Amino acid sequence: MRKFISISVMLGMLASVGWAQNSPDASLLEEINKIKAVDNHTHIPKVVSAGEKDDDYDALPCYLLEPSPDPLMARVENPLYLQAWQKLYGYKYSDRDPAHIRELIETKQRVAGEQGDNYPNWVLDKLGIEYMLANRVAMGRGLNPPRFLWVPFDDALLFPLKNQAMEDTPDRQAFYQREEMLLKRYMRDQNVAAMPAILDNYVEKIITPTLERQKKAGAVAIKFEAAYLRSLNFGNSQEDEARPIFARYVKGGTPSKAEYTKVQDYLLHAIAQEAGKLGLAVHFHTGTGCGSYFDIAGSNPSMLDSLLNDASLRKTNFVLVHGGAGPYTKVAAVLMGKPNVYADFSEQDSLISTRVLSGVIRDWLEWYPEKILFGTDLSPGSAESDWEESGFVAATRGREALALALSGMVNDGEITRERAVELARMVLRENAVKLYGLGK
Repeated sequence: MRKFISISVMLGMLASVGWAQNSPDASLLEEINKIKAVDNHTHIPKVVSAGEKDDDYDALPCYLLEPSPDPLMARVENPLYLQAWQKLYGYKYSDRDPAHIRELIETKQRVAGEQGDNYPNWVLDKLGIEYMLANRVAMGRGLNPPRFLWVPFDDALLFPLKNQAMEDTPDRQAFYQREEMLLKRYMRDQNVAAMPAILDNYVEKIITPTLERQKKAGAVAIKFEAAYLRSLNFGNSQEDEARPIFARYVKGGTPSKAEYTKVQDYLLHAIAQEAGKLGLAVHFHTGTGCGSYFDIAGSNPSMLDSLLNDASLRKTNFVLVHGGAGPYTKVAAVLMGKPNVYADFSEQDSLISTRVLSGVIRDWLEWYPEKILFGTDLSPGSAESDWEESGFVAATRGREALALALSGMVNDGEITRERAVELARMVLRENAVKLYGLGK
């Protein structure tokens, strides 16, 4: 009997492989490629002058860490990078000959020079993207609204005390130094010279004005990279516990990790509540991250339950950036059932193949299609595989994976072709337009 069952299961698996959608419907993909998308997550650099450095594209840039290998799909030998050079810059070759690459880099520099401050817009047009959310410490040249929308980093606001107890890996040691610098920058912006002695005053004089300033400057959301700094297991807000800990250590000394965590838990709830009042969505990095010391277990989006289940925060929208990329995509699918939770598949369209990504997207579509967002996670790179190429690769793979998922659903009789086009518009554009109130 066991052998019979095993053979039956094997035959079923083989049959499912044989019936799997091998390629997207060509006409459906053509329609999807025409949709002007909203890119929910990027680290786009600003236009810089000769010799100028842009270090505001990420509060916690990965170049600070020990080098670690890129997944296969994200490496420059991926054929999509060759296609990116051809489509973006008219690359005439089908190889990577060093002389041809030098010619490519010269062409890129010429185009960027000709376009000047319009260059980021020029690239967006090439990628079929109308609006791009820019995760940056501050905006800069060429990144102007309405097409570029600011998403500042606010992790620094969680760490007003001495951080030594939190610096338990080499990566976190480097990253906490950056957060301390950013908090001082935010305090200078509010003309606050010294840390307030009372927790309530810290919220009133630094946190609330910082969020208000960001909103006034055009922010549509705020971003937390907390998974790089601690576990996402934020506990319930306990102000009566956080207040005396803050008062004790703001004058000197270093809180233990357990003590400091209680302060952070309270502050995150306070920030999320203020963000909701201001109409700012709250973004969280979830899933895999850079660095060989990254705590994958601590990046599980289910750990955010204390926030997502807090009735006082139901007016705050949360976005699971990267959608739990790697081990937690199914967790993200279920969490989108909460009324104020969304997820994007940014980074996934850079790290995994079109076929694998299509499985993730189909799973999400069969749960909550109105909560899915498109994103590329484009960021600065090398001269031949910079943000423009990474954006092209992610956008191309994301659209093809979406088309493949929808084609399979149509062929399986789950949806009509008309509904497939509607869902594609929702994922690539309409869900984000509604969430952020774009085009008003």
